[in-house]
Amino acid sequence: MTRQVLLCNCEGSQSLDRDGLQQSCGLACSRVYHALCTVEIEAAARAMQDGPTIIACGQEGARFEELAEDLGVEAPFMVDLRDRAGWTEAGLVAHPKQAALLAEALMPAPVTPSLDVVSEGTVLIIGPGGTAFPLAEQLCDTLAVTVLTTDGAEPMSRAWDTVRGRVRQVDGALGGFNLRFDALQVIEPAGRGAFGWSEPRDGARSTCDIIVDLSGEAPLIAAPEKREGYLRADPGDPIAVARLAARALDLVGTFEKPLYVRLNEAICAHSRAGQVGCTNCLDICPTGAITPDGEHVSIDPMICAGCGACAALCPSTAITYEDPPVGHLLTRMETLARTYRAAGGQAPRLLMHDSHGAELIRLAARFGRGLPPDVIPLDLSVISGVGHAEMLAALAHGFARADVLLAPKTERDALARELALAEVIAGPGRLGLIDEADPEAVSDLLYEQDVPAPLENPVLPLGNRRQIARLAAQALNPGGPTLELPPGAPYGAVAVDTDACTLCLSCVSLCPSGALIDNPDMPQLNFQEDACLQCGICRTICPEDAIALVPQLDLSDAALSQRVVNEEEPFACVECGALFGVKSTVERIMEKLAGTHPMFASSAQARMIQMCDDCRVKAQFHSGNNPFAGGERPRVVTTEDYFSKRRDH
Repeated sequence: MTRQVLLCNCEGSQSLDRDGLQQSCGLACSRVYHALCTVEIEAAARAMQDGPTIIACGQEGARFEELAEDLGVEAPFMVDLRDRAGWTEAGLVAHPKQAALLAEALMPAPVTPSLDVVSEGTVLIIGPGGTAFPLAEQLCDTLAVTVLTTDGAEPMSRAWDTVRGRVRQVDGALGGFNLRFDALQVIEPAGRGAFGWSEPRDGARSTCDIIVDLSGEAPLIAAPEKREGYLRADPGDPIAVARLAARALDLVGTFEKPLYVRLNEAICAHSRAGQVGCTNCLDICPTGAITPDGEHVSIDPMICAGCGACAALCPSTAITYEDPPVGHLLTRMETLARTYRAAGGQAPRLLMHDSHGAELIRLAARFGRGLPPDVIPLDLSVISGVGHAEMLAALAHGFARADVLLAPKTERDALARELALAEVIAGPGRLGLIDEADPEAVSDLLYEQDVPAPLENPVLPLGNRRQIARLAAQALNPGGPTLELPPGAPYGAVAVDTDACTLCLSCVSLCPSGALIDNPDMPQLNFQEDACLQCGICRTICPEDAIALVPQLDLSDAALSQRVVNEEEPFACVECGALFGVKSTVERIMEKLAGTHPMFASSAQARMIQMCDDCRVKAQFHSGNNPFAGGERPRVVTTEDYFSKRRDH
């Protein structure tokens, strides 16, 4: 059944183009109502009873959902056009942006994979007795409570367990915390008077579902605000402590934990044969969810908070973000840009933001100038995972400029690195980070911003992040130039010192992406630039220090093909003439070993250095000191031998 869009000008405070929206989005639009949430709410009720409904209002969603519940019909789908596009500076028309936002809102959202987390309500409260014991008394009737006193306070109740000690280590998250303690003492409840305590014990282990940290000291884990199940407050703030009680009670049950990222271990460039290469994800993860695991890394989904920075910085795309996938994000961008142009717009700008940015936009619209009519907001669950590929893709889709609106708690290290890389590829004045907490300042900055010309012929970059970035870069830099990139960029070439390189091919055997390739028919080292991750393993493993990394982006087709970076003449076997090894290497070995080393003292022994594998084995087999020869075969014992022994005795 076709859904109908209900339009309302919010008591004449915004302008809506019914015919334009209907034509751009291909949906039936109602007439433009004046006060749909109040005096005209009966019209909304009739529309909801007729079938699935879309209401172009974000503010009164709860009211319309209650109405749908009273009517026993499906709740309407809400789209905020007013705050993001309708309320703009007087005299400016934002009809193309309204059409773009409506078309993008109707796109189906992918389902993020998840796993079930079970919390049975086992709680560990850490803190001084004066604060921890009253909180334990509130929770002990509902939850299984243990208090770890930090000041040695004596409990007066056995309604909960009390221990003393120091927390050495904490791992895990909601439903699965693992703890190790030193100097742990438990109560010995027998006897009169004060409770006794057991002997201190180091290395004790325990588990719990929830940790309430009232110690007032440094957090026990990295990024404590991002660790589900870890609650923390100042013990001197009774209101904050009281709030923790309610939060702890809410953390009992079965919850869905999104699997924010996916890891393809086979293409991870962390290390090979003990040689460490890429550590981007390990260095940037704020929660410690990523750890080394042999030749690749591993990601603990229970600890991962979904910031996405690891996926943005991963050079091999071994880590991909799944909430949502990058492909869905690019489809949203393409829908916004295409619909905006189809509705008559010329040079749209993209503003990527999170929930904090959405609130700034609402405040700027209600009390200030709002957003310019050519600035299209794109709401993301997190913005810290926006990488250079997404920034370049926005420009390739036809946006004149793309900005990321930061929030006070946004992790900025990855964003800053990715912006610097994207600006080198796209050129200045097209990308930026907006670090403003004042709604009016955000509006003023956007209105005063210089708007460059958008890409004349937008393209549709597809594939993984590396492929998206390359296709977008080619569209932004016609002619296929080679761009110099900053150090640490995930694209580049290798410079091989041919005088030092011995063609040992250690680099080939350890290259995680296959950018360095050998030639089985002759001594040759080949290189394919578009596959190079600049992980540095080849440089580390080279015994001659003959390899240097060259960060660059070759946008020509030559980067997609193999090229020879070093080759030498092969050596011909002195016995059969078969080509093997490197001529200069064999001659150098002959010069150093023949006649001087005990194993190659004679000319016949030295000659074996110049033989291929097959001929060397044959020569060894027929030599006097054949290592493959066994001892003399024993004589076969016969029956006569036994009889002769008997006669002799």
